[in-house]
Amino acid sequence: MTMLLVTPPAVEPVTLAQTRAFLKISSESEDELLEQLLRTAREVVESQTGLALISQTWRLHLDRWPRSGRIALFRYPVREIVEVTAYEPDGTPVVIGASERHLHKGSRPQRLYLSPRAGSSSLGGLEIDFVTGFGETGADVPDALKHAILTLAAHLYEFRSAFDGEMQPVSFPPAFDRMVEIWRRVSL
Repeated sequence: MTMLLVTPPAVEPVTLAQTRAFLKISSESEDELLEQLLRTAREVVESQTGLALISQTWRLHLDRWPRSGRIALFRYPVREIVEVTAYEPDGTPVVIGASERHLHKGSRPQRLYLSPRAGSSSLGGLEIDFVTGFGETGADVPDALKHAILTLAAHLYEFRSAFDGEMQPVSFPPAFDRMVEIWRRVSL
């Protein structure tokens, strides 16, 4: 199983103006650095929680048709299944129509169920394109996650060059950990 980001988020959940206000920076001279820190902080939050904050398209590659017909999608929340393509042994693509699949939205991870198909055991790999995220803008993202991004961006900004590599703090601020903890997916 391999996941590939096809279309990244169009915007960040936290704006540059919000970041400057949070850090009490009045000048625009460090905007490029702040944009990079915001991107990094969002990517860390998404990685730590398994979430997609702003709408983005992912492609999941599977080596074979699932025996149970059930596939876990490990980016949450999934908003739409764009396309499911299976491949014949010779590489010929077979599109799995919307009537042959069902997205179960009541769990995390969300699951895609594929209808039993004649010859599905002979099908090789699958590609599943799906859209995930809370919405198109930062207004759709929960406030705790936006605050976690700001907290981590502030931490990264503060320690960007104050220490050499060996002295660099290796942990996240406790406030960051508390804010993302409630969103982490726990496996039992």
